[in-house]
Parts: sequence; C-alpha cells; structure tokens
Amino acid sequence: MTRLRKLLATSTALVVGGMAHGAEIEVTHWWTSGGEAAAVAEFAKAFNEKTDHTWVDGAIAGGSGAANPVISNRILGGEPMGATMMNTGRDSEEMVDEGLMLDITDVVEASGILDVESAPGLFENCKFDGKYYCVVVNIHSWQWMWTSRKAFEDAGVEPPTNWDEFVAAAPALEAAGKIPLAMGQQSWQSSGAFGVLQVGLGGVDHWLSVYRDRDMAAIEGDEMRRIIEAFAEARTLAAGSTVQDWNQATNMVITDQAGAQIMGDWAQGEFSVAGEVAGQDYDCLPGLGFFDVLSTGGDSFYFPVNDDPEVTAAQKELAALLISPEVQVAFNLKKGSLPVRNDVDLEAANDCMKKGLEILKAGNIMPDGEQMNDPDTEGQLEDLWVEFWFDHSITAEDAHERFIDIMARAE
Repeated sequence: MTRLRKLLATSTALVVGGMAHGAEIEVTHWWTSGGEAAAVAEFAKAFNEKTDHTWVDGAIAGGSGAANPVISNRILGGEPMGATMMNTGRDSEEMVDEGLMLDITDVVEASGILDVESAPGLFENCKFDGKYYCVVVNIHSWQWMWTSRKAFEDAGVEPPTNWDEFVAAAPALEAAGKIPLAMGQQSWQSSGAFGVLQVGLGGVDHWLSVYRDRDMAAIEGDEMRRIIEAFAEARTLAAGSTVQDWNQATNMVITDQAGAQIMGDWAQGEFSVAGEVAGQDYDCLPGLGFFDVLSTGGDSFYFPVNDDPEVTAAQKELAALLISPEVQVAFNLKKGSLPVRNDVDLEAANDCMKKGLEILKAGNIMPDGEQMNDPDTEGQLEDLWVEFWFDHSITAEDAHERFIDIMARAE
C-alpha cells in the first residue's frame, strides 16, 4: 500500500471503519482563470481517480472578494458545501469558533506534513485551540513583478532588474506605444500591489515594524511616506491599463502590450498556459528586485461540519489527498505556487519557480498581511489603497494621514 493510500485509509477508518461510500463532495473555490482552472483540475482528477468519491466543482467567479461572502453565507445559513477554499490566514476564525468547521487534526497528524513543511509553522495558520481545521495546499506570495522581454526590446531598453530601473525605462515604453504597468480594475489588485511596493522599497524589517509591532514611529515616518509616493507614481504608470481581471492584465504582459505587472506568483499559471518560457519570454523579480523574500500566504481548504458520516469520511480523504506528495507536485506545477512539502521532486519547475524554491530554502520568508491583520483592518486598508489608486486627487500626504489613523486603531 502506498503512503497516500495509507493516509486515505487511515482518515476514512477514523470515521466509518474503512471503506468509502461514494459520496459527492461539492468543492467551492474562486479559481476560474486559465491557469487556475488547469491547476484545480489536478485536484479533481486525483480525487475522482484515487477515491470512490466524486468531486463536484463549485467555482465562484470574481476572486475572494466575491466568493467569501457566498461561502460564509452558505455555511452560516446551514447549507454547507463539502469543502471550501479560503485564503491562508484569519478569514475562518468566526466559523471555527461557532463549531461549523470539521476538526481534521487526525488527518494532519497522520499525513506527516508537520515534519516536512516548506515554511516553518505554515500549518499553524490552520490551528485553533490546539486543533487543526484546514490543510494548506500551496505557498503563494504577492512579492513578484513580471516583465515582458519583448516589450523592453521594442522600446530599445534593457529589461529591468529592479523597480528603479523599471521606472527609469517607463518613458521609453510609452514612446514605443506600451503601457508601462498593467493593472486590472479589481480592488484587490491595486491594494495588493501596494503591499509589494511596501516590502520591495521599505524592506521586511520596516514592514514587520508596521504590521507586527504596530510601531507608530515606523507608521508615521518618512519611509512610509516615500512608499506611498512611489505608489502614486505606480498609478500614473498604469493609467492606460483599463482591463478588469488580473489575468487580463497578465495577458497584457504575455502579449507584450505592457512592460510589467505586479502580481502574485499565481500569474505563472497564465504564462504557462500561453506557452511562455521563464527567462526567455518573461522575467520575474521577487521583492521588486531589491529583496529576495517571499510571503507565506496561499490557499487552504476547510471542511464544513456535516451530519452524514459518509460525507465526513470523504472530506477527510480529500484533506489527506490534497497534501500528498504526488498531488502537491501536479497541482503546484500548474498553479505556479510553491508546494507545502519540502520532500517532493520539482525538477520540472521553471526558472521562476526554482527561484522561489531557493528563496524558500534559504528561509527568506515573511508573514502574509492576512496573517497579521484582522479582517476589519485588512478591509479598511484595502479601501484606502483602492480609493487612492483610482482618485488621483488624493495626495500621498492625505493617504498617509489616513493610513496612520487606521493603524492606530488596528487590533
């Protein structure tokens, strides 16, 4: 019996004494772009082929902002799905506290994942009051900028190696009819880009001083003001980008209409589907080329409590499967994210993924913002940066004052 089969058999036996009963498990998620769809198909394929159960896909378009209210309302309203994706962080705390999520401590401990985590303490994000309620399926980091080699070649300048070189090349890009910075109109894209600029220009220590330590000197200081001014410059460089979805903005880089995009490593899935080759057609700059660092955000799956023991058994089989070595490799190669296990073979990874693996191996990691701030603070910050991005009448000084006020009240 393989290691995976042992894990699956163990998780099932814990509930119903052995055999699976062919349950249908609806799985909700917001992976709807080309690269995302290819990745989640690997999960569905493995579940359908390696168990006696059936994956029922519940994709919700529009990203986490659109999906989270639907997911929460269904669970809180007594119409739970079998499994649901949520961001790795604090989004699920209320539902765990209400006893609405399945305790899968037995599955997590039986899997051995706690001994081979790619990032130390990764599964602590699933732990509440000493028990595990989710499985983390990948490590996604926002800390990337993606650039089109041909766009810079057409502009007669060298591809940038950092943010400052990119800004310096922007006039040449515009003269060549290119949009310097691709950005979609969804709110989370611009607010996420601010976080990348904050780390890339201010460094991890400054970021931690702001969000972990709530150091008002750092929050109020000149470094924070400089970062916000850079964000104002970024919104000017993206003024010609009018697409809506993040993957449409990625496509602008893929098709060489834009010079660059600030976006998390899930963008790699779109480059892969388009047949683009890292290091030849496009380049990737972690930490905007200044800091080789990754945040340890990503995606996790929770399993709402169900009264049917057959469904509970299937939920636990799915949980074990999602973090098994074979499935971790198949999924993350398509998703562009990094695996949660450090004992898997990723020789097939492209240059950018290998760069991420090296950063991870070196231990150059930082928490994700969603792991540091409660949902209310995250929402206020997103509102601020979105409003600032779209309303050019708001000055960097005004935005800084509002940022200070939010962080002074943050819990």
